[in-house]
Amino acid sequence: MIIILKGNTRKLVGFIAFLIIFGVFTLVVKPPLAVLTTNSNKLRPIYRVNTGGEKKIAISFDACWGAEYTDEILAKLKEHNIKTTFFLVNIWLKDYPEVAKKIAEEGHEIGLHSTTHPHFTSLSEEQMKRELQKNHEMIEEVTGYRPRLFRPPFGDYNNKVIEVSRSLGYHVIQWDVDSLDWKDISARQIYDRVTRQVKPGSIVLFHNNGKHTAEALEPIIKTLKEQGYDIVPVSELLLPGDYYVDHQGEQQRKD
Repeated sequence: MIIILKGNTRKLVGFIAFLIIFGVFTLVVKPPLAVLTTNSNKLRPIYRVNTGGEKKIAISFDACWGAEYTDEILAKLKEHNIKTTFFLVNIWLKDYPEVAKKIAEEGHEIGLHSTTHPHFTSLSEEQMKRELQKNHEMIEEVTGYRPRLFRPPFGDYNNKVIEVSRSLGYHVIQWDVDSLDWKDISARQIYDRVTRQVKPGSIVLFHNNGKHTAEALEPIIKTLKEQGYDIVPVSELLLPGDYYVDHQGEQQRKD
């Protein structure tokens, strides 16, 4: 049977055919979302710093649980006249206020690590602000120190986490060398991981209550010093003035 289409009916069928063909074409040639969404829109925290080759690095400690080994760590740092950065959580501060005071009294930098140690990407903007503000308030109340750095719990971040943190005046800090001391690996394994991965501008992650962290610190510090590295708090490693963070998380100076 042959159907003859006339007038508006023919136009309608033609239009429908066009939509079908266009839809199929779009499905075939449309690039995947990963191609459409460029990395230039993704914000990154600071993982390391471009020091221009200067052999300078930062050692940092996250304090989330326990303090059994912290005095020994502080003693090692004092022995070698090294200042570092400790990122403190309120739930830890409540249990160990005297240890927090000692950290500050011995000249170490203190940074925010949140109030309750949540995954920040699961929080609303207001919840993020409360976590940061309450953390800041407690650190200042206990130690007298006014933090300007923030390390997200679990290293968990997205654009909103960085935007909110920056709006409150904090640099968001990650790390490019992970000691994995929280896994209770041996002092030798910690030493090998750190000394093999560190490079100018690195930020090294330790924990204040790693079982073998204090034991590993002695040879790590000696080796890095022998290699000509200067070990400083994170804020002293950061570039002053205008900067940007590139796609690899390296802080770069703006020209």
